[in-house]
Amino acid sequence: MVITKQIVTPEDFAQFLAAHAHEDQTYELINGEIVEKMPSNTESSQFSALLTAFLVMYMRQNPIGVVTGEAGGYMVNGERYAPDAAVILKPNAPTQDWFAPFPPDLAVEVEFPATRQSLRILSTKISHYLAAGTVVWVVFPEDKEIEVHTPGQAVKILRLGDTLDGGTLLPGFTLPLSEIFPPEQKDETPE
Repeated sequence: MVITKQIVTPEDFAQFLAAHAHEDQTYELINGEIVEKMPSNTESSQFSALLTAFLVMYMRQNPIGVVTGEAGGYMVNGERYAPDAAVILKPNAPTQDWFAPFPPDLAVEVEFPATRQSLRILSTKISHYLAAGTVVWVVFPEDKEIEVHTPGQAVKILRLGDTLDGGTLLPGFTLPLSEIFPPEQKDETPE
């Protein structure tokens, strides 16, 4: 939900955040507009939590960075984004700022339910992430697909049966999509 229709500067956004610090909401600055990040539903939150858990397990075995959840915010090309999950590699370190003064190395965005407005916002975020050098994984639970956006490369669309890998960013990270999108269970109601 767009909160403002006028162009807001990063300084204005910081003042807005300070005035709304007591709220339990997450806001992003996208194309100069303050956008309320809608609370996720339990289904989309499940996908975000699963990917976060797999990324955390990877980082425990390969301590090359840290994983943040949906409350972690980042500055991306003058904008302020709060991805559903993110990875920051060393030497960047987590900060206590509302928005880290750098983009994440990997951003995970869960798009569910997809609406025309949410897809427009997502498209903007992807282009800004890529311009900042961020790899983006977009999860589409309805379609059981993950798009992998890597700067300078064509988008890869992964479906059930495929395996998500960390590429050169997260060497050795592999995750079959069946681990994220379990097969639908049939209703076994007795006749």
